[in-house]
Amino acid sequence: MKNKLSLFAVPYVGWMSIFVVAPIIIMVVYAFSTAAGDFSLENFARMGTYTAVFTRSFKLAIIATLIALLIGYPVSYMLSKEGPQVQRIAMVLIMLPMWMNFLLRTYSWMSILENNGLLNQLFQQIGLIDLYNQIAMHFASDPAAYVPIDHFQMIGTQGAVVLGMVYNYLPFMILPIYSVLVKLDHSLIEAARDLGASSVQVFRKVILPLSLPGVLSGITMVFVPSVSTFAISRLLGGGTQMMLGDLIEQQFLGGAYNPQLGAAIALVMMAIVVVCMLVMNRFGDGEEQAVML
Repeated sequence: MKNKLSLFAVPYVGWMSIFVVAPIIIMVVYAFSTAAGDFSLENFARMGTYTAVFTRSFKLAIIATLIALLIGYPVSYMLSKEGPQVQRIAMVLIMLPMWMNFLLRTYSWMSILENNGLLNQLFQQIGLIDLYNQIAMHFASDPAAYVPIDHFQMIGTQGAVVLGMVYNYLPFMILPIYSVLVKLDHSLIEAARDLGASSVQVFRKVILPLSLPGVLSGITMVFVPSVSTFAISRLLGGGTQMMLGDLIEQQFLGGAYNPQLGAAIALVMMAIVVVCMLVMNRFGDGEEQAVML
């Protein structure tokens, strides 16, 4: 009977072999070879010329992850203390933007942040830009030479890219933390209070350690797509904030066609993802491991 049931796994194994295993093997072959097909480590050596792209990608991904954590943890904590009806409504509101296409959500931020977008129009209407010009002219070394601005430059900046990351990936931070906090054993919190612990001590010594599995899962689920994004950096970064995803795409589809180098960068990114997954699995399996950490 068991052998007969295992036959149902054949289509799945075939699918995984063709569309997952085979592409990875092809990527590894490309990464360790030249255009002529000879074995070489030159592709990995050439990655040093893109140090700025690596640095920018990791810096913006870390900033976006920290901001998502600072926003997501309090939201998750407050939701876990609400009633079931409020929690259901809040989950729908959090997930509602995810039902819309990723590119449409990013395009909407372009219309908000662009030079004649909704925010700049609002700032002009309330006189904020005029106020800025007055203050800047007052503190300028040569007020007569000061050129007033008619908009704030928001699109095409690193701040816009980070904003797009936080907006698109924040639910991936909230949901894992919330799923852990809502399942906490409240008898542990009551026991800590009975022993004289203050609210701060209860949070620091009971709630926070027990919620670490969700925190680590959220960090992984936000950092991994952030460090490898290319649509957000291209649309909100205006093409001036190249990240690793843009660099990989450029090697395969752009004018600097070099699939060997693109495969090497993709392989390094895959290794980073694997490391993040190992960390998540190491510390995200249970509450006891979080307490030990």
